[in-house]
Amino acid sequence: MLKPPSERTRHLGKLDHAHIWHPFTQMNQWIEDVPVIIERGEGPYIFDCDGNRYIDGVSSLWCNVHGHRVPRIDQAIRQQLDRIAHTTLLGLSSPPAVEFAAMLAGCAPGGLNRVFYSDSGATALEVGFKMAVGYWYHRGQPSKHQFIGLAGAYHGDTAAAMSVGYSDLFHLPFRPMLFPVRWMPSPDPVRLPDPVRDAYRRASCERCGRNAGEPCAASTFPSRCPLLAERITEYVLAELRALLEKHSKDTAAIVLEPLMQGAAGMIGQPPVLLRGIARLAREFDVLVMADEVATGFGRTGTLFACEQEYEAGDGPDILCLAKGISGGYLPLAATLCTDEVEGAFRGRIEDRRTLFHGHTYTGNPLACAAAIASLELFNTNRLLEHIQESARRIGHAMTRLESCPHVLDVRQKGIMAGIEIGRRDDAPEAFDFTRQVAREMCMAMRSRGLMLRPLGNVLVLMPIPAMAHDLLDQMLDIIVETIETWKM
Repeated sequence: MLKPPSERTRHLGKLDHAHIWHPFTQMNQWIEDVPVIIERGEGPYIFDCDGNRYIDGVSSLWCNVHGHRVPRIDQAIRQQLDRIAHTTLLGLSSPPAVEFAAMLAGCAPGGLNRVFYSDSGATALEVGFKMAVGYWYHRGQPSKHQFIGLAGAYHGDTAAAMSVGYSDLFHLPFRPMLFPVRWMPSPDPVRLPDPVRDAYRRASCERCGRNAGEPCAASTFPSRCPLLAERITEYVLAELRALLEKHSKDTAAIVLEPLMQGAAGMIGQPPVLLRGIARLAREFDVLVMADEVATGFGRTGTLFACEQEYEAGDGPDILCLAKGISGGYLPLAATLCTDEVEGAFRGRIEDRRTLFHGHTYTGNPLACAAAIASLELFNTNRLLEHIQESARRIGHAMTRLESCPHVLDVRQKGIMAGIEIGRRDDAPEAFDFTRQVAREMCMAMRSRGLMLRPLGNVLVLMPIPAMAHDLLDQMLDIIVETIETWKM
């Protein structure tokens, strides 16, 4: 049972309502209630001002990796604070920035040897866009300045990030600020394009025993049907090929979130899709830019999601990282690229090939010190092995929802999962961020000590990667029981 708001909490709540404009929040709705005000954290838990304890089921917006108040990371920050809190990378350098860049290059896939620091996911993408366009410009192909994105993507809220991750709900008032982008279709298994639906209905699948017109024998969830994954992959790659045949001469890069589109509603990608996209990019001489702001640092079961799908020589040319990069402690981001991309910007001063881009807190020493300690903990604690067992437990728990009539689909990659709520006997609706059912479910879970945040009508599971398995099981029980007993 949660304690009611104290006088202190109510006072802070009034100040909050009077002064803070919260992100992705309808403020009319926000001021109706006393807010939960988080005062401290410990391991996988966060505590409000009244001492109520919650499981941090959103990993503090998908960025916390090892838990709160991790001694090794705390110590690394304190030690760096005794030296210097911040110094610029414009014309100078610092040991933490140098050492962490070398660590990143050493564990990144596919020759991503160059690291450009910034401070958030959106800024990491902005750097990547300029790298891609500048690369072609300096190679004598200035016409290659446009992008192909994956429909439904979200890449952040700066201007270029909005352009390549456009959403009417988020960005319609700002559309005049944006540049045009071409789109390949999203591999959404619930809202199928007509050609995919027709091909799926005509086919049969020997591997899962499915006959034409029957549900997949492997699972009632469409995202788990191998036949449907094949049809979606064929369709997306055919559409991308058609785009590249027409527009490769003015396309700088294909931009996508590998394995799982996060804010699109946890839309997973069939296993061979990334490989097919990479091969088409090489065939038509365009770059591949991977946004691993959400999927990086173990969330999909490997350190980087693109490790799982790309074969040798097929990796991204540009890789964007943030969120979990510092263990969730301090703002930090990095845009990695190949030596070839960085080399296009080299020349004499009078050639004006410098990448004229930077941020005041680029490569902040405190953040880099935290990031070094966080990355070391992956090995010390054998975290990737732990994550893989966590993913297995999540998958097992999700099978309990297969008979639930108001679960349309469950989509999972590693410990990232989305449970889409809706009636199975209704035609699937377009993904809608304004739906309230999932939000109401999250509020019910909050009363049981679990903090979760939905994406429209999709419940998002994004546990702290280092969360103990017994606590993860407790979290999963709360989620499944809430959904199973919900009255639609």
